[in-house]
Order: sequence, then structure tokens, then C-alpha cells
Amino acid sequence: MIKKEEEFTEIKEQMYKDKLAQLKKQLQQLEEGTLPEYSKRLKKLEQQHKERIRVNDVWQKYQIDHVEKLFVQEKKALVSEFEERKVELKENLIAELEDKKKHIDSERLCMELTGVIFSDSMEVKPISTRKLRRRPNEPAPVQDKRRKPSPTQLSLLLDESEILEDLRIINKVSGKPIKKPQAVIACNGDNVCDARIDDGKLYYEKRWFHRGQPVYVESKETGKVGGVISAVGTQEVWIRKTQDNGKIKIYVNQLQKGKYTIRRRST
Repeated sequence: MIKKEEEFTEIKEQMYKDKLAQLKKQLQQLEEGTLPEYSKRLKKLEQQHKERIRVNDVWQKYQIDHVEKLFVQEKKALVSEFEERKVELKENLIAELEDKKKHIDSERLCMELTGVIFSDSMEVKPISTRKLRRRPNEPAPVQDKRRKPSPTQLSLLLDESEILEDLRIINKVSGKPIKKPQAVIACNGDNVCDARIDDGKLYYEKRWFHRGQPVYVESKETGKVGGVISAVGTQEVWIRKTQDNGKIKIYVNQLQKGKYTIRRRST
């Protein structure tokens, strides 16, 4: 019995030594980097590391592309808005200057009309008076310092018919003949309206229309719409509506056939 216990103790001691020797061997391999288990796990960690780096690179590239696209889109939008506002500002200034020019021309015409009337038909000869000798102790006469009434300047805008009537009266007084204006033919189913584009301007119904001018456009489909002439092409005219900034494209042949009509609009 004692012998068996000694043998069991020896076997147990031998197993302990073998296991300790094996652990020491594995520790040495681990220090040298040749342990199979260590190599296997290290390879797995390296693969995971490479995969995470690849994913991060892809995500970085995606973020950079997305930001660049957003930048380009916002830049295009800003440039487009700037160009639209620049064109709108230019059109508004042109329309304002055209209105001022029309107002000055009308005032000048009114001044010329009143000047002709007062110079040709309302000239009054001075009345001859006799000067009497002043009596002694009589106060000196007080001079009349009132100024002669100047012709009033007309500031109203007259229609063409009223201007022609005034010219007819003036020429009748001065003895000069006046030419009768040609009658304007209205568009209908049989007649063709006189409409054409020349030198970047639209000639329609004896009137010239230019870019930036406020107008009314009327047709059976759209009705009467207010807008501004935004562009004049070679065969078409673009109208920008004041209500919603939408654009209407009108061809010259449509104006000639009477499908669309354009009238001037005061701002």
C-alpha cells in the first residue's frame, strides 16, 4: 500500500514537471514570437485593424466628396441668385430711367407748347400812357412791383390725341399746316398686326418696346397679365410676370396673328 502511494506521488510529480516544462517552453516561444496560438491571434488582430482602417478611409472619402458637392451646389446657387438680382436691378434702373426720360420729354413738350402759344398768339401790345407833371407837395407815385405772370408749366402726361389736337390749334393760329397721322389698324381675324424685332427692340402697333419696360400681356388663355420685358430675341420676346416671376415666351408671328397683345404699363 505504501509502495503504491509512493508510485502515485512519483507519477504526480512527473506530470507536474512535464506540465511546468511545457509552460516554460510556451513562454519562451511567446517571448520569441513563435507561439502558434499567439501567431494565430495576432494575425486575426492585424486583419481587423486593416479592415477598420479601410472602412475609415472609405468613410473619410465619402464625407469629403459630400462636402465638396454641397459646396459646389451652394456656390452655383449663390452665383445664379447674384446674376438674377443683377439683371433685375439693371432692368429696374433702366425702367426707372426710361420713365424719368418720358416725364422730362413730356414736360419739355408742354413747355414748348405753352411757349409757342404765349409768343405767337397771345402777344399784347403795350398801352401808351401820358405822364402828367406832379403837383407840389404831392407824394411820389408808388411803382407797381408785381411781376408779370409767367406761363404755367404743365406737369400732366397727355395722350397722343390731345397732343395732336394742341399742335393743330397752335399751327392754325400760326398759319402752319399739320400733317395728319396715319390711322392705326387694330388686329382682327383678317388684318395682320405690324410686329417685328429690330436692333434688340420690339416694334408693335406703331410703338417701340424695349427690355426692362413694364407691359400688360393679354391672350385668351392667360387673360390680362402684368409683367416686364426681360429679354428680346431674334424672333421672340420674353415677359417676366410680376405676380410670380414666371416667364412667358411670345413669338413675333403670334403678335402678328393677334394671339397675344402687348400694351404699355405705367409703374
